[in-house]
Amino acid sequence: MVGIIGRNGAGKTTLLRVLSRITEPTSGYADVRGRVGTLLEVGTGFHPELTGRENVYLNGAILGMSRGEINRKFDEIVEFAEVQKFIETPVKRYSSGMYVRLAFSVAAHLNPEIMFVDEVLAVGDVEFQKRCLGKIESVGRSGRTVLFVSHNMSMIARLCERLLLLEGGRLVADGPADDVIGRYLTSDEGTSAWRQWPDLESAPGNASVRLRSVRVVDSDLRMRETIDVREVVGIEIGIDVLRSDVQFFPWLDLHNDKGALVFSAMDTDPSWREARKPGRYVTTAWVPEHLLNEGTLLASVSLKTVIQGRKPLRQASVDAAVSFHVVDRGEGRSARGDFPGRVSGAVRPLLQWTTESADELRELEPARQGASRT
Repeated sequence: MVGIIGRNGAGKTTLLRVLSRITEPTSGYADVRGRVGTLLEVGTGFHPELTGRENVYLNGAILGMSRGEINRKFDEIVEFAEVQKFIETPVKRYSSGMYVRLAFSVAAHLNPEIMFVDEVLAVGDVEFQKRCLGKIESVGRSGRTVLFVSHNMSMIARLCERLLLLEGGRLVADGPADDVIGRYLTSDEGTSAWRQWPDLESAPGNASVRLRSVRVVDSDLRMRETIDVREVVGIEIGIDVLRSDVQFFPWLDLHNDKGALVFSAMDTDPSWREARKPGRYVTTAWVPEHLLNEGTLLASVSLKTVIQGRKPLRQASVDAAVSFHVVDRGEGRSARGDFPGRVSGAVRPLLQWTTESADELRELEPARQGASRT
């Protein structure tokens, strides 16, 4: 399973259209060996006046399925789409969700050797998206080839180990998902997981203290641009103390890609209340696992001094110093559970839940009241 990412207009859909022989290339050629299934524009070929049953046969024929093959898979297609009660109804009377479910079901049951998928997992309700994702994953696990285009970095990181990055119709990166997503985010956001100021004059700060570097690291202190929700992530800050005449403490602001503040945090270690000797210091703010939500996060760092009765004074600060991407690859327990879509909110903590039977609680209530009186 190979993912294809890039900005709008990078050529992702055009590439799939060329490979599936929908669009003729202006130059060059593509060798495709095997039966191809395309999920590019779900619903293409459906006729509004025909019933659901008739459209299954029509669309199946357009996709290259024989009548005998459609006959064998008809019940499975209808059951997957959950339109059994309306299969004899013209599709012009279907809701948009019913229409899309039936169209996807026909294409998904083609059982090709090569499948091209373009953003179709964003269709339908949550339960149907879950089944669509399972269908695509089963195709990949069966040893068949899947090329998957998506703007959802969390989804594509979960499905694909290898990614291609396109820019202006050209291949600019090909490699492991984490590395390619990191390069894509770097070009998009203008920041990356590492920022440093090699000379003292350009470093943010003043005559007393300056910021020298900021990095996003994992638990092994390796720089990372992509972090799984199950991993801790550290924001490592390099500080040069030039004079011991000022007290300060490190401060971190974390924003998501929509500009919303996820949280602010300061180092409350009492040692920061004392003046430090001149020299280089490295402090790391550790964000626990199962806290951050999926998506791009930008870290702003600063060094502040407490002034009684006033707002803290900033000695040095850098907005959006570094960025990183949080993904949920679905390889273990997380706060998303079996929910296939994105959970809303700036954070997504894995909470402890307790459940008890209401009947058992009523039986225990007299004993609890007696114990309370005693």
